[in-house]
Amino acid sequence: MSVRVVVADDQEIVRTGLTMILNAQPGITVVGQADDGHDAVELARSLRPDVCLFDIRMPGIDGIEATRRLTSAGTANPPAVVVITTFDLDEYVHAALKAGARGFLLKDAGPDMLAQAVHAAARGDALIAPSVTARLLAAFAHTGAASAAPPQPVEALTHREEAVLAAVARGRTNAEIAAELHISLSTVKSHVARLMDKLGARNRVEIAMWAYETDRAGS
Repeated sequence: MSVRVVVADDQEIVRTGLTMILNAQPGITVVGQADDGHDAVELARSLRPDVCLFDIRMPGIDGIEATRRLTSAGTANPPAVVVITTFDLDEYVHAALKAGARGFLLKDAGPDMLAQAVHAAARGDALIAPSVTARLLAAFAHTGAASAAPPQPVEALTHREEAVLAAVARGRTNAEIAAELHISLSTVKSHVARLMDKLGARNRVEIAMWAYETDRAGS
């Protein structure tokens, strides 16, 4: 089945371009478009897409607030949100990830990366581009952009979980982590699930943010 996507961007030319790119990708169908955050939230709630692709800056409510409303605690079957932005060092991206976005891309990321991000989000994974996301999270962690001290894990991390934590923070996929650590894919998934439980993280992006905020992302 195709991944159903809602695209929201206040610039018509960008919104149309993103829609054309996504509809041309195998296994992806854009089911709705919105030009502001409020309409994006309403459209997502009515159409129940698998993935929402939101611009950071939109009139009404921005992509951050739209993400928060769709992914807030207690929301049944929330869509995965991928945030797009023009700037690779934009403080709003960090806020969007805190709000529950599963990843983000630059608008010039290209069709292949865009499709990868949508498919990753749809399967419950997250695309964390090392060249963009990891650098951004590291920058915020070391400049004190986090609003509060990161919480401590409810249970100490094992040596293997620390290794998986660092790999997730570097933007590695589950398959890449399995190859790097010489473990099975199912074992990686189990470790990621345990990390989410121990850190109180909703997704891989929040695992990565915790790693950077605690200087445990590795090199």
